[in-house]
Formats: sequence, structure tokens, C-alpha cells
Amino acid sequence: MLFRSAGIAISVIQADNQSIVEEMKKLQAKGVKVITVDGDVNRGTFRDARPFYIGTDNVVGGRVLGTATRALLEARGLKEGGYVQFAGFTDNDNARSRMNGVKEAIGAAFTERDRMADEMDLPRARDNVRNATQNHKDLAALVGIWAYNAPAIADVLAASGTREKYVVATFDAADLAIGHMGKGNIDCMVVQNPFEMGVQTVRLLKALVEEDAAVVKEMYPRAGAADGDIYTTGLRVVVPDGSSPVKRELFDPEVVEFLTLPEFKAWLAKYNLTSS
Repeated sequence: MLFRSAGIAISVIQADNQSIVEEMKKLQAKGVKVITVDGDVNRGTFRDARPFYIGTDNVVGGRVLGTATRALLEARGLKEGGYVQFAGFTDNDNARSRMNGVKEAIGAAFTERDRMADEMDLPRARDNVRNATQNHKDLAALVGIWAYNAPAIADVLAASGTREKYVVATFDAADLAIGHMGKGNIDCMVVQNPFEMGVQTVRLLKALVEEDAAVVKEMYPRAGAADGDIYTTGLRVVVPDGSSPVKRELFDPEVVEFLTLPEFKAWLAKYNLTSS
């Protein structure tokens, strides 16, 4: 028996990959509903490859992480210094947008020394951390952009005994990262809501296939306006405990939910989750 796809959600790793874009357009030409989730195409060039995106507003997420990183650096009495950002691919839309947001929010007083790609190779991710700490003597912060970068940073610093030298601020909350924060190896995590991404992805695809204009309108009330094709699924800032210099007041409560690690772990337990 043959099955025809009615709707497809794609997480785009390489935002500028022409081949991916062409295949997405071919699917649309065949009547398949195509959206992006979590990772988007380059919106400046290939926006017409999909009608809608669901996920994090990655520029905003980066700004939130940059704001937290700056607060942590300033709490150490630092007014300048270097930082390095780590990701799977530096040309990926979500990574690039996050890193740009971090750079914007952390401010000009602190210098971005490098953006290091590991191509999703975990040993290389750890090697990148080692190389960064050896190559940049003014390094004050290590910023992990993809989920596995957080434990890679924490592992290397714990093994080298250099944890106290650096602010460690990361994106996502892998189970290993949650454990490292509990051990004092990560200062702050900005956490997406992949659970909600999944729920809303199915909801949108169902509405598109069934031509349910009311649901589409509810999800995208500004469709046709600038960035009206983006549905954001929320952010959380997670800190180890109430003594963190990263405070709730730094963030817009309509955009960011602020949680201590125990509060975040209680939320995970409520839904039988081990990471986010």
C-alpha cells in the first residue's frame, strides 16, 4: 500500500542549502503542506519555501542569553573580556540568529573572540572548548548554543579544574546539562519548549490539510505582515538557585518564564520529561 504525505514539518539544519529549498518547493507544488519547525530557512532569501515557521524566535533567545551572560560577567566585577560561542554549524539559521542575539545583548564592552562549529561531532565539541581556552587568554565566558554544547563545556572545565575562571551560559536543557547545573558547572540556561513545538506543529499541519482557516488565523493573526509567519513557543531562563546574579527583573515576563533549577525540574517531572 502506498501512502501520500499530506503535510511535512522540516527542521532545517543549513538555512542556505539550495537543494533543501528546491525539494520543499517541489513538495508544495505537489500539494503537500510544508512548514519548518525549530530550524528555519534563510528568511531573507528563501522565505517562500514554506508559509509558516514554529519554534523559538532565535534572535530573541540569543538576546536573553546575552543579557544573562552580561549580568554574570558584571557580577564578577568584569567590565571587559572575551567570549566564545559554540554550535554545531555557524551558518545554521537558528545558531546564527542566537549568536547574533547574544552579541547584541552582551554589549560592545565584551569581545566575541570566535564562533566555533563542531558539525555535531561530540569529541570535536569538547576539543573546541579546549582550544578556545588555550587560544584566548582574556576569555571570560563560554557560551553554548546547541544542547550538547553545554555538557561539552562543563565536562572540559570540570576535567581541567578551570571552572571558576569562566562564566558558562548555555542554550537548551539536555539531561546532562541539568545534572551539571546541579553540580555548579553551568551558571545559566535559556531553555526552549520543544514539547510545545511538537503540539503546535501537529495542530498547524492538521489545520492546513483540513483547510481550517480559523485555526491558522488564531496561530498567525499577523500573517502577511513582517514576521507574521512566525509562531514562537516561549523561553525559560533557568538558574541554579535564588542567589544567582541573573534575576527575574532582567527579562520581559511576557517572553520569558524565570525558574530556579528545582522549579524547572519539578516542571519536567510533571510531564515525565528528563530534558527540554
